[in-house]
Amino acid sequence: MRVFSAAAAIAMFTTGALLLGACSEKADAGTSLSEPGAAAEGAPYVLTGTQVWSVPDPVSGRSYQVFVSLPAGYEANPGRRYPTLYVTDADYAFPIIRQIARRVNLDGPVVQEFILVGLSYAEGDKGADSRRRDYTPTPNGPRSSGAAVHGGGAAYQTYLKTQALPFIEKTFRADPSRRVLLGHSYGGLLGAQILFSDPAMFQSYVLGSPSLWYDKGYMMGVEADYARNHRDLQAQVFMYVGGHEKPGPTRRNSEADMVGDMQTLQRNLESRGYPGLTISSVVLEDEDHLTVAPVGFTRALEAVLPAR
Repeated sequence: MRVFSAAAAIAMFTTGALLLGACSEKADAGTSLSEPGAAAEGAPYVLTGTQVWSVPDPVSGRSYQVFVSLPAGYEANPGRRYPTLYVTDADYAFPIIRQIARRVNLDGPVVQEFILVGLSYAEGDKGADSRRRDYTPTPNGPRSSGAAVHGGGAAYQTYLKTQALPFIEKTFRADPSRRVLLGHSYGGLLGAQILFSDPAMFQSYVLGSPSLWYDKGYMMGVEADYARNHRDLQAQVFMYVGGHEKPGPTRRNSEADMVGDMQTLQRNLESRGYPGLTISSVVLEDEDHLTVAPVGFTRALEAVLPAR
């Protein structure tokens, strides 16, 4: 077991053809500065109290790191099981969500205690390559991504279901009936794929700035196929997008209409009349694809894990 280091955690999301940023390399794992014998001067900053575990995929032969942060009351409540929030693009999102969850509760409980699990990239892969492959549903990637491999979303979904989730629920007191998946950009696209193919994997889904434009709106067709074959969708869905994530005159605007896509998906889902579905969304004004995530994370925590 290793302690998660934030030294290389800050990265930016990419959305292929939208040219909206790049992902970081894998976050480092180091030694806590508080441990005896640790170097003090010039040592990497460490998120004390966090853990890094390697969880291999026996099918692909790849190994993925998962980052874990336990709630403050975990040790003092040995009989308690906790909701678990799994977040994609962990190298960026894990440290931000961890600190947001702590800060919003400073003046009293706003968000309930939960286990935070960061889903990082395949060891040895660049983050951008790993997420392009693992978070997308078809091999038809954007032209701007060149020869990069896409379309491994189904295989990665199987890895999550058969390896990552069982590992977390065996190792920690994670409540399997209260799983939340949070994904941004391609991570939101992956969340939509799981929602419409195996919705019971998670009870709540946060689709942040989901790349519904991918492969000519492929995921909209997947949603329509699900509706033709099902009478219910038991899930809580929360979506967010930045107000600038649509075509416009500034460099902050997106080429694809991600605002319109999110609103269309919500209208489609509401029109199905699923008795087990609750859905809400927010357009965060004056935010673009690169700035919206921290605000979106905060709204998501308030929506899907409100204090009881």
